Amino acid sequence: MDPHVDARARELARIIWDHLVLAGPLSKADVILALGSHDTRVAVHAARLWHEGWSSLVVVSGGRGKITSGWDETEARVFGRVVREHGVPANAVILEETASNTGENITASRRLLDGRGVAVRSGILVAKPYMTRRALATARRQWPEVEWTASAPELGFDAFGQDERQFIELMVGDLQRMVVYAERGFQVPMPVPAAAWAAYEELARLGYDGHVIR
Repeated sequence: MDPHVDARARELARIIWDHLVLAGPLSKADVILALGSHDTRVAVHAARLWHEGWSSLVVVSGGRGKITSGWDETEARVFGRVVREHGVPANAVILEETASNTGENITASRRLLDGRGVAVRSGILVAKPYMTRRALATARRQWPEVEWTASAPELGFDAFGQDERQFIELMVGDLQRMVVYAERGFQVPMPVPAAAWAAYEELARLGYDGHVIR
């Protein structure tokens, strides 16, 4: 645990986590869409879903984002290598290397697959646990013809303590975006419980606002 993150901040962050995590039962899909990030455990989980037979195609999407801007390679290249290292053959993996945010993960992957003539009627979004709700809200707005479900590595709140302050700030920003981006039409509205919003406001006041939209 980060000694600079106190018990109250962890308590508030756990409330936000409990709201943001939204993964449901899976069914076979046309594509597994792994959303790029700094967390390669997402790629490992996408490979696991492929091995379990949930889809025969894995798309990994990501250029460089707010955390990975300094990487030598795109998120998609890093994730693609991890997926292949975990036994997914190269001919089952497509890289989308331009997206810099969640909306672009969806829209750029859609353009790429459309251009290749790949018909998608159902898809599994693979993301960090606390990104699953926002990923679903985004995909249902940006690619509404597809029946989407979400899946994430089986990790609890306490598994993210290595960069604890960054983790909390990312969740604070994502919770705010659930409201702001719905208002802007970027994702479908999903009501935020009063307790989660109050936790967001308090954490922002406490200075966990590094990813808050100004």
